Amino acid sequence: MEAWILLALAPVFIVCVLWEAWYWRGKRAIYSLRDTLSNAALALMHQGADALAWLAVIGVYYWVYRYRWFDVPGNVWGIAALVIAQDFFYYWFHRASHRIRWMWASHVTHHSSQRLNLSTAFRQSITYPISGMWLFWLPLAWIGFAPTNIIAVVAINLGFQFFVHTQAIGKLGWLEYVFNTPTHHRVHHARNPGYIDRNYAGVLIVWDKLFGTFVDEDPAQPCEYGIVRQIHSHNPLLLTFHEWVAMFRDAARAKSLRARMVQLFGPPERAADAIGKD
Repeated sequence: MEAWILLALAPVFIVCVLWEAWYWRGKRAIYSLRDTLSNAALALMHQGADALAWLAVIGVYYWVYRYRWFDVPGNVWGIAALVIAQDFFYYWFHRASHRIRWMWASHVTHHSSQRLNLSTAFRQSITYPISGMWLFWLPLAWIGFAPTNIIAVVAINLGFQFFVHTQAIGKLGWLEYVFNTPTHHRVHHARNPGYIDRNYAGVLIVWDKLFGTFVDEDPAQPCEYGIVRQIHSHNPLLLTFHEWVAMFRDAARAKSLRARMVQLFGPPERAADAIGKD
């Protein structure tokens, strides 16, 4: 269902990308053809893998749903509660994707472009199911939300996030206090030391403010996009697997079980320091 919802929104996404490219023509080099085509290829790969992953795990969701705490209705109030609950769990998934190297190996693909534009939202990895993304939504089935509704709301959350991947929109007044906005998400994609690992929000920025990960965009510190160790490639396969290869290579070089575990599951920035240490 998630794949179908996002495919249904694809014409809207494409029109917005074309508008943004037209908006920046002759002003700034926000877009490049190779980067955009790479993003599109990664999106198609991700959609196929995601559809197969949901087919593989939907049975697990229904099994957990059998032991639910409540019967949450599928009415307006039930869906509203699901939107908020799923966004809460998305925050923790996103935060874990930056703080656990096993999960960063998938998420790094999304951050690997040195450009930020609406097409960057398409830049996803086929390895999210291996990283365990689907595990973060399981508690929703246990609480009592129907699995089909969970999948639909996950898709809606991801669809919303497409619109925050832009440099064409400035601050949005009072919305900045409640919602994830382009200015908040620009910070998230920046590799400036003061911006790294901030603003994990999906829809609601309130989670970042509650849990101490919010940073406002500072006009005196323009965002520099990409990752700390830039990968200068547009090859979708290299962009997908480069961190997995590096992670397993570093784990193999580690001299103790503890060091291997740090390589696989420690924070990405600590991984290099752990090589050769007990």
